[in-house]
Amino acid sequence: MLEKAVNLKSFKSAKVAPTPKDFTELSEEEKEHLKLLGLDENLKREGEYVQVDAIPLLCKRKVEGLEILPVTEALKKYDWISDYYWKAVSSEKDEFTKAVAEDLDNGYFIRVLPNYKLVYPVQTCLYIRTDNIAQRVHNIVIVEEGAELNLITSCSVHPRIGSALHIGISEFYVKKGGKLTFTMIHVWGEKTSVRPRTGIIVEEDGTYISTYVTLFPVKNIQTAPVCRLIGKNAKASFISIIANHPGSYVDIGGEVHLEAEETRTEIISRNVIYGGENIARGRIIAKAPKVKGHLECQGLMLSDEGVMKAIPELDSYFYDVELTHEAAVGKIAQEEVEYLMARGLSEDEAISLIVKGFLTIKIEGIPPALQSQIDKTLELAKLGF
Repeated sequence: MLEKAVNLKSFKSAKVAPTPKDFTELSEEEKEHLKLLGLDENLKREGEYVQVDAIPLLCKRKVEGLEILPVTEALKKYDWISDYYWKAVSSEKDEFTKAVAEDLDNGYFIRVLPNYKLVYPVQTCLYIRTDNIAQRVHNIVIVEEGAELNLITSCSVHPRIGSALHIGISEFYVKKGGKLTFTMIHVWGEKTSVRPRTGIIVEEDGTYISTYVTLFPVKNIQTAPVCRLIGKNAKASFISIIANHPGSYVDIGGEVHLEAEETRTEIISRNVIYGGENIARGRIIAKAPKVKGHLECQGLMLSDEGVMKAIPELDSYFYDVELTHEAAVGKIAQEEVEYLMARGLSEDEAISLIVKGFLTIKIEGIPPALQSQIDKTLELAKLGF
């Protein structure tokens, strides 16, 4: 039976972990591992934030229209941040939010000033380097009116540590006419437990695009971001790309509240099951008329040892809405494999190509550099081909 519960008391505080002074103290193996996550000096970035265990190791920006700070510093610097801190996510939501509220390690604060449109992405990384610790972070992102931000957050553990727990609270605020493209790439370990807790609030004409990628083994992940579209013509899109491995329990959800007229959303998931248990949840709640929402879940079963569950849910409180969903779980069609083999591929190469095509999603609005990073992660993921 897969272990789903997490005992917080079994993990040490991240504050006791030894922290390197800078990147020169990281091993070559770690540096190569972090390149996989996008921390590469050859990639163009507008700003960067890297946290190792409980300590920020890097925090810099390259343009005036962008603010990046460790969240502990932002809380001291700005009195008005109380208008955002624990407002999109309740500190009383569960034991994990309570744990962060009681003992915060750090996290990032990012703000894009009004009407400022960043050309290149901002890169953040939350990295666990020490065995058997709980990393407790709280992130706040504010995209002001008319501004645009492409944010890549990469989360991972040292390739050779044992158990670890990551608790990540994230609150995203997209103001009128703003746009936030958020991509999260997870590269955890077989003994890592992960509990993200995310809330998003989007105002009139605002856009939020989320892409979540996890292709490597993990002990367990449970997350269900909640997005509120509170202004007319606000939009939200959630895409998850998941590879589920033997021994992994992955429960990924998404919930969108359509609270104003002409808001719309889509929640799309692609799941390849090599083993373990995979749960794909999606919920759309129509709280206003003239709204649209679509749920789509597709699962590809490659093993009899795995379990795949698709749980779509649509709620409406008005008649003048358009909510749809579709879900499908199946196997690779033999005729597709034979077609590729007839053109010179081996069976393993044919299956690999089909799976890569299934997991690769081209998403409107994501800049080429961001899409390239997702494709690179997919190529380097050892999915058992």
